[in-house]
Amino acid sequence: MDLLRSEPMQLVQLIIPIESAFRTISYLGDLGLFQFNDLNAEKSPFQRTYAAQIKRCAEMARKLRFFKEQMRKAGLSPSTKSLRSGDIDLDYLEVTLGELESELIEINSNNEMLQHTYNELSEYKLVLQKAGELFHSTQSIVAAQQSELELYNTTEQSVERSLLLEQEITMDPSKQVNLGYISGLVAREKSMAFERILFRATRGNVFLKQSVLENAVIDPVLGDEVEKNVFVVFYSGERAKNKILKLCEGFGANRYPFTEDLNKQEQTIIFISLLEDSGGVSGRLAELKTTIDVGLAHRSNLLQTIGFEFEHWNFLVKKEKSIYHILNMLNMDVTKKCLVAEGWCPVFAKDQIQNGLRRATLDSNSQIGAIFHVLQTKESPPTFFQTNKFTSAFQEIIDAYGVAKYQEVNPSVYTIVTFPFLFAIMFGDWGHGICLLLATLYLIIREKKLSSQKLGDIMEMAFSGRYVIMMMGIFSIYTGLIYNEFFSVPFELFGPSAYGCRDQSCRDAYTAGLVKVHDTYPFGLDPKWHGSRSELPFLNSMKMKMSILFGVAQMNLGIIMSYFNAKFFGDNINIWYQFVPQMIFLNSLFGYLSLLIIVKWCTGSQADLYHVMIYMFLSPTDDLDDNQLFIGQKFFQILLLLSALAAVPWMLFPRPFLLKKQHEERFQGQSYARLDGSDYPPEIEPHSVSHNHEEFEFSEVFVHQLIHTIEFVLGAVSNTASYLRLWALSLAHSELSSVFYDKVLLLAWGYNSIIARGIGLSVFIFATVGVLLVMETLSAFLHALRLHWVEFQNKFYVGDGYKFYPFSFASLGQDDE
Repeated sequence: MDLLRSEPMQLVQLIIPIESAFRTISYLGDLGLFQFNDLNAEKSPFQRTYAAQIKRCAEMARKLRFFKEQMRKAGLSPSTKSLRSGDIDLDYLEVTLGELESELIEINSNNEMLQHTYNELSEYKLVLQKAGELFHSTQSIVAAQQSELELYNTTEQSVERSLLLEQEITMDPSKQVNLGYISGLVAREKSMAFERILFRATRGNVFLKQSVLENAVIDPVLGDEVEKNVFVVFYSGERAKNKILKLCEGFGANRYPFTEDLNKQEQTIIFISLLEDSGGVSGRLAELKTTIDVGLAHRSNLLQTIGFEFEHWNFLVKKEKSIYHILNMLNMDVTKKCLVAEGWCPVFAKDQIQNGLRRATLDSNSQIGAIFHVLQTKESPPTFFQTNKFTSAFQEIIDAYGVAKYQEVNPSVYTIVTFPFLFAIMFGDWGHGICLLLATLYLIIREKKLSSQKLGDIMEMAFSGRYVIMMMGIFSIYTGLIYNEFFSVPFELFGPSAYGCRDQSCRDAYTAGLVKVHDTYPFGLDPKWHGSRSELPFLNSMKMKMSILFGVAQMNLGIIMSYFNAKFFGDNINIWYQFVPQMIFLNSLFGYLSLLIIVKWCTGSQADLYHVMIYMFLSPTDDLDDNQLFIGQKFFQILLLLSALAAVPWMLFPRPFLLKKQHEERFQGQSYARLDGSDYPPEIEPHSVSHNHEEFEFSEVFVHQLIHTIEFVLGAVSNTASYLRLWALSLAHSELSSVFYDKVLLLAWGYNSIIARGIGLSVFIFATVGVLLVMETLSAFLHALRLHWVEFQNKFYVGDGYKFYPFSFASLGQDDE
């Protein structure tokens, strides 16, 4: 496995007998090292050979989706332990799925009918109870009036009044008004509107009586629990009845009959009372409920049986469909007995593919073996890197910028180290680094379990990049030890500080009275720097110079990678007229600045590097005086300045002229006209020369080179300045951490109250996690990403290739239908 350059690829033609084609594609899918080209791109999906088989697989996939939806509604999930390696005959699977679908549909239909009946009966029972109570109370009032009439008839003192009551009660039936009524249930939230519109529609010629139900009931139509009221509407006339019926329909009110015959009403009420006393109504509903529960239990058992085999069936259907999809990409031979396939495969996979072809021929009892033929082509092959679970995340970072051109240098080899290191420079705190490391170690330890679960979008990104974050945490611990910061607190981990007090009076002083009492602190920053007045100027100077050194080093690495690219592809023009002048220009200016920084650190000189670099351009011949760092510096600066100026035309002018000369030499003498005695007829004459002999546009090449030169010259300045973000973000992270520690935690700890300390500790933890471990991590990640994509990769990385996507069954479980 070579991660520096993509695997060598070859274009292959396979000639496969029809009788072994299915098994051949299946074995190649198991191997997962062959990318098929579509030889029927001009045909629609319905015009291809195996369209009927794909339609059949799509129908089985629809049934499986139906089963999955039913399991989701039932609160079940497919079992992942049932995935077996043995194959099932597809015809048998198709019949099985059809039978299970029919049975499940029938169970669902019966259950819906029973549930609907149960809900209707429950509502009807409530209507009978509430309406019965209404009519029973009315009959009690009538009976009281009748007894009062009899009482008055027996007394002689109120004969006149009794006659009036008798006249009121025993009115002529022909003069009485016959009232009808409609009973049912209406949603409680609609009851007020129902009453108001009912009154307006009938102009008040109705009498509405409502009774509130204590508990919510399941609506037979909606299937949801709804709070309802029982209503009885009294009306007179068919016209009013029709209006009431339409309003009930509009408001979704369920109507239930209640006999209008007074004698039958009385019998019904008595019957209900008897049934309630004996449990008859409840018993009938209980029997219906038992029947529903039995049906649901049978449905649950059926779904559990399906769930145990679901993943296996789903994989088989997807596998079958993918095989026929590949077969549709193959061309039929003129003899109609063979299929012709073309595609890309790695060179190292040649023997494995040929073994798979031979095994498919033997297993299918074919008399003719498949033919493996390597084709010569000028088409650019796909890019294929063999990655593992550690390197794949870093490769995805590079591929997000652009897929590497075939066999150009892959930046991910260096990104594995440089990306987390640049991140850690901005995130240097070994306490925060330990938090990142512990979080990613949890993801890594449980990666097998988490990889089979559906995670949220943010959690999914964190899980896929767990090894990147792990490296970021490790490097953050390293740089945090160098900065000597643990949640902004310094520690004497590697020995005592080199500085101490001259006497007892400076015990609490950080700006004066300190003398060197020990050897230099062996690793990282001396803890005495923290809290001193000169801490910020010192750290600013150190981190700014350090950022320039790392930036120039990484840009030089990028230019060196362009040399290896040019050497690999045999492009000597790019070596001499792009790599060499770029190295000279960059290092004559910023390489020299890096040298001055190192010399100043080593010698302890007080030279002003700003003054040196500015007057190197403004007054290169002036004396350096106190800013001279080494002997011969003035002459050396003039030499570097002239070299940088000479490098610009060196990059600009020679390359376009040399490319033009190279083009003319390549096609010299290749222009010709077809002779009458040519062996090729006009319609099939070779035209590769005419295609390859493209016109050389010198002006276009020169303008492109001009843009490239200007971009590099200006980019050398801007890219170097861009690396100062390492200093800026490192300073911001350190200051934020210090503010949270001093102004939140220590301030709260100054109080004697446990509540105040608890609040302060909580705020400190949430601020540290939310701001420093989440927002600052994301910020440093994005800045490190920009430094790699723009400042590093634009020196050498083309990134105009395309990925190698082999046909593999291993990816079927990750893809949705």
